[in-house]
Amino acid sequence: MPMKSLVVACVLAAAGAASAQDQVVNLYSARHYATDEALYSGFTKATGIKINRVDSDDAGIMARLKAEGAASPADVILLVDAARLYRGEADGLFLPVRSKVLEDAIPANLRATPVADGGIPWFGLSTRARVVVYNKTKVNKDDVDTYEELGDPKNKGKVCIRSGSHPYNLSLFGAVMEHVGEQKAEAWLKGVVNNLARAPKGGDTDQIKAVAAGECDIAVTNSYYLARLMRSDKSEDKAVVDKVAVVFPNQQSWGTHMNIAGGAVARHTKNQANAIKFLEYLASPEAQNYFANGNNEWPAAKDVDPGNPALKAMTGGQPFKSETIPIGAVGANTVKVQQMLDRVGFR
Repeated sequence: MPMKSLVVACVLAAAGAASAQDQVVNLYSARHYATDEALYSGFTKATGIKINRVDSDDAGIMARLKAEGAASPADVILLVDAARLYRGEADGLFLPVRSKVLEDAIPANLRATPVADGGIPWFGLSTRARVVVYNKTKVNKDDVDTYEELGDPKNKGKVCIRSGSHPYNLSLFGAVMEHVGEQKAEAWLKGVVNNLARAPKGGDTDQIKAVAAGECDIAVTNSYYLARLMRSDKSEDKAVVDKVAVVFPNQQSWGTHMNIAGGAVARHTKNQANAIKFLEYLASPEAQNYFANGNNEWPAAKDVDPGNPALKAMTGGQPFKSETIPIGAVGANTVKVQQMLDRVGFR
């Protein structure tokens, strides 16, 4: 082949390779829900952009990003807790971005505070309520309809909860601290410890089942764990649901604590435009409905009706009051909360 033709062929090949490379999103995801496959295939079908996914837990993803540094192939990071998103932002693992689509869709309290140039480090993509489940034959709803009552002496020996240091609880406790201040929050946490029916253990579903089994009378859980049981066809799950009731706390004050699953563009992305396009897709009504009906989460985007029968049943089909404090502030509080937990012996 003549030299000129060879050069042209090489240039075209390189351009083709670059074009093919541009049509990918390398996703590091802490979401382990089979129904999310529909999200990924829907995005690829709509855009032609292929998703290469690495699954791990949040801690594993953070450690991997730090180890890879500037050589990381990651484009998008999906994490499942406000405290973890805040930590990723604080550690410089995310690239703040501007997107009118995301800023219009996601309420300000469900995304990070903009940096100096207006870029936003991360966006909430779905929400889940931290609710109280109780034995409906032994406990009056009025005794558990606020988070503060979890630490009230009237509920001594009745409470089940997972580890205080689990991110779901760290975020709840960080929210309480934001509402009542450090001193009252620590006193409240001490009261919760005093009210435990058993040492913290297991996950949220275990807490619900413990109430149904009579091991405790009151438990704290993310709403989607209860919704899964409510939508289950298994007789044993139906029996659990029949024995418990649920309350969305603090409807007469600041509202129920809402945590998020969210996404960010990776600091060293090589496919920034595609990464933003993927996050914008996750904020679309189509994707938001996948979150709602696939994993029983409420949409984070405005004006999207989830249409999920378990979520509607949980609230009697009525709207509920959710807190509106910035979720980033909740994440920022968790360092101090962990210190409180150490002082009060909440493991």
